[in-house]
Amino acid sequence: MSMSRAKTSAQVMVVGHVCLDVIPAIPAGYALKPGALIHVGPATVSTGGLVANTGLALHRLGVSVKLLAHVGDDLFGDAIRRLIRRHGADDVSFVTDAQGATSYTVVINPPGIDRCFLHCPGVNDHFDVQSINDETLRGLRWLHFGYPPLMRHVYTDGGQALAQWFRRAKKLGLTTSLDMCAPDPNAESGHVDWRAFLHNVLPQVDLFAPSLDELATMMGCTVDPQDLDAVSDLAQRVLAMGPAMLCLKLGEFGLWATASSSRQRLEHFGAAAPDDLSSWRGRSCWAPCFQVDVAGTTGAGDTTVAGLIAAVLDGQSLAQAMTFAVAVGACCVQMPDAVSGIPHADEVRRRITAGWPRHEHPQPPTSWRYDPASGNWSTDTH
Repeated sequence: MSMSRAKTSAQVMVVGHVCLDVIPAIPAGYALKPGALIHVGPATVSTGGLVANTGLALHRLGVSVKLLAHVGDDLFGDAIRRLIRRHGADDVSFVTDAQGATSYTVVINPPGIDRCFLHCPGVNDHFDVQSINDETLRGLRWLHFGYPPLMRHVYTDGGQALAQWFRRAKKLGLTTSLDMCAPDPNAESGHVDWRAFLHNVLPQVDLFAPSLDELATMMGCTVDPQDLDAVSDLAQRVLAMGPAMLCLKLGEFGLWATASSSRQRLEHFGAAAPDDLSSWRGRSCWAPCFQVDVAGTTGAGDTTVAGLIAAVLDGQSLAQAMTFAVAVGACCVQMPDAVSGIPHADEVRRRITAGWPRHEHPQPPTSWRYDPASGNWSTDTH
């Protein structure tokens, strides 16, 4: 393996899965039929995966980032290097693994229909988090990692190595976060005991940010995103595993977050801990999506999490951070790829303050309070 890098001072290190996304322009009314020839438009070719989606979104928002990912010694690997560096990210490291292919995804994203993916994990299966030494982490404020279900070396030990790595980061004072993706039920990752994996890893995670569907699959249940009582019950079960905060991506129904009711746990949130812990402790917040014309949903969840991280680093309240996060996600879906629609944070804030309308959904239970200043709903759970 060989590594190339450029050094700079960064606030956030984004590590983990990266791939090349090939997104055909599919006309309305498309249906996949065996043997059919479907005329499509030009393909958007872009970087994908957590490192590219969340990392480059943070960079475009104005946060100084450090990116680390594995690629193969092949054409797709060259394309990922070129595309990421074209964004001008501050500090990018590629581990070149000649023993496998670069990861890629064909994104099937017809208008008005949720996307599906044809994915090759490639050299992401070889990623070893323990190979990242403490010196690489020193001086950072935040460490963000994902997606374990597409990284075989990370999930086959039940998350033990990942937990140890996060523990090292916590000892250095960093805030840690973990994002997920859906395991393929027909692949090896679909037979992993993900509940046990989470029990091992989450005590070392400050912000856990899966989608509701991903988390429900791992916990062996089904939850309606419009049933906030059921979402809350699931959130409390997961918070009991040890993270300081759970953020759930609800797709078209917005974003949910719940902070631990334990002051001691929040006090160990790391370098990005909120100034006013009492305003976060035991608080749940639901942020509806902003209204936009959707060109594609690729990367929507990843960039929403980037918005949340940026807002927490900026010292915003939980309600403000949630509003900013769903605004970044709304910027993302206005373009077919994951990051080209993301503007600087100042422009996101300008759109919010200009009166950007939100989607209306059925009101939550009566115990929830509406905050007209942020456009969100919240409740206390402690």
